[in-house]
Amino acid sequence: MKKIAFLGLGVMGFHIASHLLKSNKLTIYNRTIKKSLKFKKLFKNEEIIIAKNPSEAVKDNEIILSCLGNDKDLKEVYFSKYGIYDSLLPNTYIIDHTTVSSKTAVYCFRKFANKKCYFLDAPVSGGEIGAKNGSLSIMVGGKKETFIELETILERYSKSLIYMGKSGDGQLAKMVNQICVAGVLQGLSEGLNFGKKNGLTYSKLISAIQNGAAQSWQMDNRSKTMWNDKFDFGFMNKWMKKDLLIVDEIAKEQKIPIPITSQIIKRYSKLIEQGFDKLDTSSLIKLLKN
Repeated sequence: MKKIAFLGLGVMGFHIASHLLKSNKLTIYNRTIKKSLKFKKLFKNEEIIIAKNPSEAVKDNEIILSCLGNDKDLKEVYFSKYGIYDSLLPNTYIIDHTTVSSKTAVYCFRKFANKKCYFLDAPVSGGEIGAKNGSLSIMVGGKKETFIELETILERYSKSLIYMGKSGDGQLAKMVNQICVAGVLQGLSEGLNFGKKNGLTYSKLISAIQNGAAQSWQMDNRSKTMWNDKFDFGFMNKWMKKDLLIVDEIAKEQKIPIPITSQIIKRYSKLIEQGFDKLDTSSLIKLLKN
């Protein structure tokens, strides 16, 4: 039985942590304790330990997992006064599912190596549905030996689990993922809006195109709610913009052209300015309606 700590019970982390309850002793930490109490109550497991801060959460645990908001949140939970760093024992394993910059991932890898601890950057894709069903795509960076050691843990909530390479490579793969998702969402928005304006029926339209070259996860899981103007769920616009700004920074540094992505960043900025920061990323279609 492994002793595991999970840090961050947000939209994704809450469900990922639930897959770790079987055959493990689990300690949980969330910035607002309300979420931790909800988790313990929902899963009716008296052995779940609720920690008051990250430092307390990692004591005596062998494996630490985190799923947080952004680079700043991650560094605070890891390296602040009440962060995990000073409480870690040698040979502790750390897996981070937060989408952050590859630079931050490499920084964490090196810092933890100084304490003889092992770090994997392991961002995920698949949304809340994938987290809940245990069918996420996980792309991993770090030492191959560390990945092999932790593979069975990650397999509990993944459909696709790929070791990408050195530290930071998991995050770079996630950036490619976000570029592709953003482009698909913009194309799907334009296509659905075009079809609706021309009087097509949703069910017939999707039946006609979803098994052809236009098929995508976004079409399968978001087209109906986009058609019906429902966006109060899923991956928030503010988080997508955060991810795409990481892409933009790397692209500028390396002089990599991302013309479509650059335009979509502006579109997410516009949605956020209009007060739609917490709507699902598929709400891009709202900008086409008049």
